[in-house]
Amino acid sequence: MPAKKNTKPAARPVKVLKKLKNVPFWIGFDLGGTKMMACVLGADYNVLGSARKSTNGSEGAGKGRAKIVKAIHEAMEDAGVNPKGLKGIGIGCPGLVDPAKGVLVTAPNLGWTNVALRKLLQNEFKCAVAVLNDVDAGTYGEYVLGAGRGARSLLGVFPGTGVGAGFVYNGQIVMGRGISAMELGNLLLPGTHIGSPVFGAVVLEDLTSRLALASQAGVACYRGQLPDLDKKTEGALRGIRSKALASAFKGGEDAAMIMFRNSIRYLGMGVAMVVNLLAPDRVTLGGGLVEELPGLYLSLLKEEVDRYAIPELAKGVKYSLAKLGGQAVAAGAVAWLRNEKEQARA
Repeated sequence: MPAKKNTKPAARPVKVLKKLKNVPFWIGFDLGGTKMMACVLGADYNVLGSARKSTNGSEGAGKGRAKIVKAIHEAMEDAGVNPKGLKGIGIGCPGLVDPAKGVLVTAPNLGWTNVALRKLLQNEFKCAVAVLNDVDAGTYGEYVLGAGRGARSLLGVFPGTGVGAGFVYNGQIVMGRGISAMELGNLLLPGTHIGSPVFGAVVLEDLTSRLALASQAGVACYRGQLPDLDKKTEGALRGIRSKALASAFKGGEDAAMIMFRNSIRYLGMGVAMVVNLLAPDRVTLGGGLVEELPGLYLSLLKEEVDRYAIPELAKGVKYSLAKLGGQAVAAGAVAWLRNEKEQARA
């Protein structure tokens, strides 16, 4: 007789559920012009998990809001934490914000306006939410946890997609009554280029940001002045990132040397204005360009500030590199939130 066939269904694999860690934690969120990152931070600001996504601001604020929520859920999954332990969310945003209302008022590099982030995140996660300008958050993080520890006042300058700055004085972020401030990148200077919205004037970040350098590098590639960079990127703006720009500079090609020298000279003019107005104890520099060329930015910026600022005010300023790196915005936003809650309880 033929053997009977086994008609029993195959046993399904048993799904092993990962035991969630029951620990208190905070979410620090860096909403960047190019990418966004959610970090799960423990009580000592140690990173327990994270998630990243491309921002792609041109897709619109609606898709952006959905990505923010999804990234936070994915970060908590990566950390393996019980969502019940979430104590609060601090988010740093590129552009002008209203911290009291928790609204991103305008983010020019994203094309977003009046995005109610606090309402969005409170409805989804049922916790306290702080909404800050990203460079305010990063500067505060450096003031509390990094390069600015022990200082009375700290100016943070971060050349990136744009150029952001933040100022902390005696533990408080300098901002307006109902809106963030210190828009260093939007200082108007005499000059122009064909994309200037105001003829005869140009904003500082159009001369000093990574986008500004990448745009000029693209022209230089087209003219055959940066052959190695052209070979790597085909002169495409999206491909000319901080590392590629730094490589062109290190290669010693004249076009790269000139554009970096000019860019940092203009940045020095802008920082000198802040030194003349607020006389910071320290200036800390961060962002992708600075991380790739730290020695150049530290030495040349100081030289240019000394050239343009009032000597007596520039004399005592100490310069340093940001210490928190890519975690500065996330950690700073959470540190601000925790400080605000502690002051409210006092």
